Amino acid sequence: MATTKSVERLGQRRVVPAEPMPGGSLRLSWLDRYPTQMALIESLHVFKSSGFGGVIGGGEDGDAVAVGPARTIERALARALVCYYPLAGRLALSDSGEVRVDCGNAGVWFTEAEATCSLEDVDYLESPLMIAKDELLPPTPTGEDERELVLLVQVTTFACGGFVVGFRFSHAVADGPGAAQFMTAVGEFARGAESITVEPLWGREVIPNPSTALIGSLPNPAGAKRLEYLAIDISADYIDHFKRQYNAAANVGGGARCSAFEVLIAKAWQSRTRAAGFEADSTVNLCFAMNARPLLHASLPRGGVGFYGNCYYIMRVSAPAGKVASSSVTEVVKIIKDGKRRMPSEFARWAAGEMASDPYQITSDYRTLLVSDWTRLGFAEVDYGWGPPAHVVPLTNLDYIATCILVRPWAHKPGARLITQCVTPDRVAAFHEGLLDMN
Repeated sequence: MATTKSVERLGQRRVVPAEPMPGGSLRLSWLDRYPTQMALIESLHVFKSSGFGGVIGGGEDGDAVAVGPARTIERALARALVCYYPLAGRLALSDSGEVRVDCGNAGVWFTEAEATCSLEDVDYLESPLMIAKDELLPPTPTGEDERELVLLVQVTTFACGGFVVGFRFSHAVADGPGAAQFMTAVGEFARGAESITVEPLWGREVIPNPSTALIGSLPNPAGAKRLEYLAIDISADYIDHFKRQYNAAANVGGGARCSAFEVLIAKAWQSRTRAAGFEADSTVNLCFAMNARPLLHASLPRGGVGFYGNCYYIMRVSAPAGKVASSSVTEVVKIIKDGKRRMPSEFARWAAGEMASDPYQITSDYRTLLVSDWTRLGFAEVDYGWGPPAHVVPLTNLDYIATCILVRPWAHKPGARLITQCVTPDRVAAFHEGLLDMN
């Protein structure tokens, strides 16, 4: 769907920590080393022009001066890597064959680019993208092994003064909250801070290392259905409507807590189940990641504040397709809540190596929907000096994994946005219609 509007890359260079950092290697946790983590997670962060700019020092008199977004972020990146020096390293195998982080300060690859069009000309990168995503994401440099890279960044400045930050971040070194924590630190330095608010914590040794835990197979694309991308904006009134229904059914008035995530995922799971036309007695599954940091609060230094490694658990809830399709949204929310309540006990069983299956296994089984909540990760609050992003675009290269991602809508706009790739093209209209139905 890309148009002839193109991006010119002005240069690619390595950014190393602004100060000398320790060498050697660091051990990754069991979850960091999980096979599906060995991939670069890609996303685009769209910033409108604010007429302000970065304030990194550099003037003749030593005072801070305003510079463009690419230079601002590049300089701030070097300073943030002093605190997060493992991100300037490379993934490597130890003598025992275990993946570790080699902290040789090889550096983060940074690409500077510009587009002659404005962000408005390309609809602020709304779907479908009018610029190919590969033009906005940092390329893998010649001579580098993509499997070893930890972080690549590209800043593309548009004619309007707005810009797009494209990230490729190794899931082996940081989960979603961890990546957002690092980006927040870059933003603080970009705005002229002398130090960052949250000091990073490595702490991988406290993550459970269950030697007997099962490791499932990687998702298999063979024979899997190809799924259609769809982005849907959901109003705050829509969310409140179903929250009120849940509260009324629970007979506790406004005291019942029902999150926007629970409402929207329940509605998406039900709408997808109906649209896909599964047999009523077939089992459908909903999988969602839950932050496990609260469960390890006592084990992590500083109560886990600043920990940026992988620390989540995949909860799975299952039900007959007929039940999911015919129940009220309130009843589907209850299924999800029951699953969330099981999380502490299931995590403990997994940590002890007592699970009969692998909870982290990603599958291409069409009956399974994998959902993720990006609204609380921190990406929407990152500010490099031009204000927070107008919106964030998660990207996926696997069109055979049924996914649904909840993200913030446009800045200052109430409600939420669902980015889905969960039904075949012939079922998109039915899924969309069912999702927006408030009955």
